[in-house]
Amino acid sequence: MIKNDFELLCRGTEEIIPIEDFKKKLEKSERENTPLNIKAGFDPTAPDIHLGHTVLLRKMRHFQDMGHRVIFLIGDFTGMIGDPSGKSETRKRLTSEEVLANAETYKKQAFKILDPEKTVIDFNSRWCTPMNFGNVLELTARYNVARMLERDDFSNRYKSGKPISILEFMYPLIQGYDSVALKADVELGGTDQKFNLLVGRDLQREYGQEPQVIMTMPLLVGLDGVQKMSKSLGNYIGINESPREIFGKGMSISDDIMFWYYELVTDVPMDEIKQMKDGVRDGSVHPRDVKVRLAKEICSQFHGRDSADKAEAEFNKIFVNKDMPDEIEDFNVPSAELKENKIWIVKLMVLSGMASSNGEARRLIAGGGVTFDNEKINDPDLEITAKEGILKVGKRKFARIIFP
Repeated sequence: MIKNDFELLCRGTEEIIPIEDFKKKLEKSERENTPLNIKAGFDPTAPDIHLGHTVLLRKMRHFQDMGHRVIFLIGDFTGMIGDPSGKSETRKRLTSEEVLANAETYKKQAFKILDPEKTVIDFNSRWCTPMNFGNVLELTARYNVARMLERDDFSNRYKSGKPISILEFMYPLIQGYDSVALKADVELGGTDQKFNLLVGRDLQREYGQEPQVIMTMPLLVGLDGVQKMSKSLGNYIGINESPREIFGKGMSISDDIMFWYYELVTDVPMDEIKQMKDGVRDGSVHPRDVKVRLAKEICSQFHGRDSADKAEAEFNKIFVNKDMPDEIEDFNVPSAELKENKIWIVKLMVLSGMASSNGEARRLIAGGGVTFDNEKINDPDLEITAKEGILKVGKRKFARIIFP
């Protein structure tokens, strides 16, 4: 049992430090029938979860399914500092109201992956807020500036003469102290959090606890196959998106990284992944078939198998058979938006939700991805005459435009 658990928990990880201690902790847990405390901290500064975030959440779920105690730590206190990891400038601080509002949103989305009945929700303000100045000074005495400057982002800013506030130095100390307060056995985090996780090990040792094992997970590469998945870069799959959108985006994952996605964001066994990889390599398996399965696996996690099957059928209808989707949302143009029975195409795209801004609408038109009633729109200044028609933006967005 330990061997199978160990292999699953190691799947997709970047580093486990130290791995021998991890084995010993798992063995002791099984021997004494005592669950491990698994900690993962989330500073809810950006509450929308995309597929990249699920890499860490899925690993937490693996621990849950094995009976361990998973602590979803919301860093409401540290969120008001803002983690400087990888940032070259001082971070803008959030208010407590902003942090808590984001935390609620984050939590609801996280429970699409985590088992809410088996998840311990905690807030680090529980122990940080009561700390007095003496407690803070005692904490700072347990670490030194030289060690802090080992962190690349701090070191680079220091060398270039850019300011580093003492407040920012406190962030890894507080995150590390969270591990002391929770008596964490294992802490999970992205590769960009490695330094902070190691501080937790050091502080636990300072406070007489057995140091936690740290497990870092890779940052998922986005749909472009180049940069990490990010909403701002537009190379993401949102877990709240429609089945059609998730499946369609899944089909756009490049062949070069699709097996990496299989490993990190699906439960397909590693031996099956290897068989598919070998099949693609020797030509006995078509890459498209592998990608269809991947898109369905991802879609099923958030919408169920039936919705994934329907999304596949819809995808084939639009992209293989070149037909319209079965269901197209109506958009009723407000009469106040019409001028001489016409409406500016850019305004129409924004009003109907097909573009988030005038600038994005113009870019989409310039890229040749906009049609109205099967006629390609090339002029961003075009005025559309009031007549019912289908507005199509990109490959997957459709709206039936209805005029008063």
